[in-house]
Amino acid sequence: MVVVSDIVRNGIRKKAAALFLAVSLSLGTAGCGQANNPAETQSPGRIQDPDGTQDTGGIQNPGGIQDSGGIQNPGGIQDSGGMQEPGGTRDSGGMQEPGGTQDSGGIQNPGGTQDSGGIQNPGGTQDSGSGRNPGGTGNPSGAGGFAAAGGDTSENGENAQGSSTGSSTTGVYQWNRLDTANIKLPSAYDYRKTGRAPQIGNQGSLGTCWAFASLTALESSLLPGKSITFAVDHMSMHNSFLLGQDEGGEYTMSMAYLLAWQGPVLESQDPYGDGVSPDGLAPSVHVQEIQVLPSKDYEAIKRAVYLRGGVQSSLYTSMRDYQSQSVYYNRETNSYCYIGNEKPNHDSVIVGWDDNYSRENFNLDLAGDGAFICTNSWGEDFGDQGYFYVSYFDSNIGVHNIVYTGVEPVDNYDYIHQSDLCGWVGQIGYGQEEAWFANAYRADKGENLAAAGFYATDKNTEYELYLARNLPDAGGGEMERALDRRMLLAKGRLDNAGYYTIPLDKKIPLEDNEKFAIIVKIITPGTVHPVAIEYDAGDGIAQVDLTDGEGYLSHDGKVWEHVEETQSCNLCLKAYTKK
Repeated sequence: MVVVSDIVRNGIRKKAAALFLAVSLSLGTAGCGQANNPAETQSPGRIQDPDGTQDTGGIQNPGGIQDSGGIQNPGGIQDSGGMQEPGGTRDSGGMQEPGGTQDSGGIQNPGGTQDSGGIQNPGGTQDSGSGRNPGGTGNPSGAGGFAAAGGDTSENGENAQGSSTGSSTTGVYQWNRLDTANIKLPSAYDYRKTGRAPQIGNQGSLGTCWAFASLTALESSLLPGKSITFAVDHMSMHNSFLLGQDEGGEYTMSMAYLLAWQGPVLESQDPYGDGVSPDGLAPSVHVQEIQVLPSKDYEAIKRAVYLRGGVQSSLYTSMRDYQSQSVYYNRETNSYCYIGNEKPNHDSVIVGWDDNYSRENFNLDLAGDGAFICTNSWGEDFGDQGYFYVSYFDSNIGVHNIVYTGVEPVDNYDYIHQSDLCGWVGQIGYGQEEAWFANAYRADKGENLAAAGFYATDKNTEYELYLARNLPDAGGGEMERALDRRMLLAKGRLDNAGYYTIPLDKKIPLEDNEKFAIIVKIITPGTVHPVAIEYDAGDGIAQVDLTDGEGYLSHDGKVWEHVEETQSCNLCLKAYTKK
């Protein structure tokens, strides 16, 4: 049943055609109407984008971080001087942030973690036991570099990556990636004192804060053992999005660029600010895991900074450069705090904190002490040689947070099978927390399946990873029967939202020219759209190719629909092989 319905997105009424049956589904950046077909029993019906607002039966945009002069989708982050489209209305479907938590009740102070029982002060850490002392084995003062992961993989494919945090893979760069629940965080921590301080960048007049923040966070995850400066020009000019450097961007664009192995490349290969970015440059590392931390979970942010790398986060500011003045910024103490309803519009990187940093250092009358130490992309003339303090009570700091937790050498895999160069544009589902999705690919000569990767669209995601082999060229019942002949490869749970690469215990040889499918059963509590997708939102930003993939979606793992045909989207599900 083809239904043409009116959609309201970003305050603009649009027409959209979509095939719907009965149950709601979620997708990403554009709008889709919702309809019921009494003759059918299951079909996608709702599409949602991470972080944006959601209409009934419509599509929600990912809220990204957008820099000066750019246009931003609802719920996202836009830098000062840019134009932001009005956000849509929120309906019963609610608003979802990538990796963020939604609670039906309770009170949480800024920066504190919340449980059913009590209230926590902003920025305060709560620990159940003693932990590692600074300077001890596995402490952030230890050596860096590329090293093998410490997690074992069991015979049934359940590995350290899936069992708890999803962070352990063979060959992953390990910089103190201990995830013991009883690590006691210090009351103050500063990258500048531990040899982990990344290089301060200067975006100049361009809208590239999102790229500077992403690459600064990535660089910090390799320190102190491996010092690399990556090219912002390449990230902002060689991605799969149609935005110029003066139009801004968002962290989901950074994720897509890195996870597609489009970069990062070295700054020496593509210097910043000349308006030119050469073609044909190869990535210098492979990013295989990026975690999205829950909104305003300050303990999780601190733990990530302490154990993994700088956390990319965002602010609202009316400042444009190091010379700007703001009532929210104290130039004498290099301290910033905004409290209000303005959406964030500028990206920075959290590289430390001080729970006792005095509230008297800020221009506003605050309820308590404490601040994050952040880098900016306005050069060393801003703040304290490029660093500044942001109060725990700031409205936007810690809302959108990503950290790079899996960076591998470029020889980790020989080939990546993918169809989602734009990455997590939106989400799709069947009105329930469980869904099945699959991507079919064709092997080249001598390929061995080594890993698969996909997004968890919220915390506490459970997954089962399967392989189906020798698929038919035709679809329909024959394809459904082939997808049903699947073998379990791995299963586990992912604590945070984000992208995860699941390595296989043993590489699986593929026949030359064999058509195979990676299949994932995913359960994401609290969501009705658990599957990340790439699609054209109709805003002219995402450069989506629906001819480069063959994806299938199911509510039960039995009845499948071909999503490129029925929903005009690509599934975010990659396969990695070795020769």
